[in-house]
Amino acid sequence: MTRLAALWLVLLLTCVFAAPQNVTGEHALQAMSLDDLDTQLQTCPIVQQLSAVKHAHHAAAPSSFTTRAFAVLFPGSPAVNALLATLYISGPPNFLLALCPTNIDPSSLSVMVAFAVGGLLGDTLFHLLPEIFLGEDEADRARFVLVEPNRNLVLGLAILVGFMTFVAMDKGLRIATGGAGHDHSHGHAHGGDAKAVATGADTGNGEVRSRKKGKGKKEVVQEEKEINPSVKLGGYLNLIADFTHNITDGLAMSASFYASPTIGATTTVAVFFHEIPHEVGDFALLVQSGFSKRAAMASQFVTALGALMGTLIGIAIQEFGGGNTDGEASMARNAGLWGTSLTWGDMLLPFTAGTFLYVGTVAVIPELLETGPNKMQELRKTLVQFSAVAVGAGIMLYISWHD
Repeated sequence: MTRLAALWLVLLLTCVFAAPQNVTGEHALQAMSLDDLDTQLQTCPIVQQLSAVKHAHHAAAPSSFTTRAFAVLFPGSPAVNALLATLYISGPPNFLLALCPTNIDPSSLSVMVAFAVGGLLGDTLFHLLPEIFLGEDEADRARFVLVEPNRNLVLGLAILVGFMTFVAMDKGLRIATGGAGHDHSHGHAHGGDAKAVATGADTGNGEVRSRKKGKGKKEVVQEEKEINPSVKLGGYLNLIADFTHNITDGLAMSASFYASPTIGATTTVAVFFHEIPHEVGDFALLVQSGFSKRAAMASQFVTALGALMGTLIGIAIQEFGGGNTDGEASMARNAGLWGTSLTWGDMLLPFTAGTFLYVGTVAVIPELLETGPNKMQELRKTLVQFSAVAVGAGIMLYISWHD
């Protein structure tokens, strides 16, 4: 008899000791699905009493502002809510690009980047990982966590796969661009060019010089030069990487909403705050690569379609990949992936957590660690960045604590 079967047998014998069974002992457990076992456990008088107390406490507590706001923003099924979330994270950041000047310095977005890091890590640590290993709490009944060691190992493997997928994508882009890399904030890989554009220096994309005109006024004369082919290639490769990254955002939307409405809503908030500096940084890079403002905006809109594609793929996996979305046709114990109760649909959320860990640490933290020669200025900058990280993570903690 396995340890899992022994655990459930003890619980059932304790709570349903007098219930007649067609089959007994281990054979009864093997014949039941996970939902059947949980249903049997819920008939225990002690568990029913705990559930009644929990339900009364939840009914008496007033709903929080975030709960009401999420209910308005995401009123439908998991599939509908995932599509709405994709619209929220893709639409506003792209429309903001119309307000961005073409000479924006991506490194000036460091505070927003730090805020996005806090949001991504907060969502991963406070929402995704607890949901992955423990599941979402239920307000109206007592809930027990099934200890299945091999299941946890497979979930950990999925997190590692998500992390290494982004490592491979980033590494491949660095090789293709000769080491330039694809920084999610684009602060230090291309910051020099951006600063040169902002100050009117020669960036290699065009020669800018000024001459006196009239009474002390200056006339700026710009002579266009041919864009370096490697710079152009970097812009196009960045679009490919951005499209791929947006697909994983879409997968995150679908996986999160199928896990629970709260997880979906918080993931949407985290991705939204990450997308703003990400999109602005990509926009600045494309302009430096020779794109006009209109062409850069159109290209960013096309890459945003990757998020919609990822969402639709995630919905298809959840609906047709054996995932347990509405409690229907629950997967029998030890009949899923590698002898566990997991399905392919269950792999999306840990994969998402792995990608978030990469984006929030490896891809962005190195930029926050960069310092300049002015010690006091860097100290003030560091305090602002740490405060932004704390605010981003604090928002996620607040939502998790009150929902």
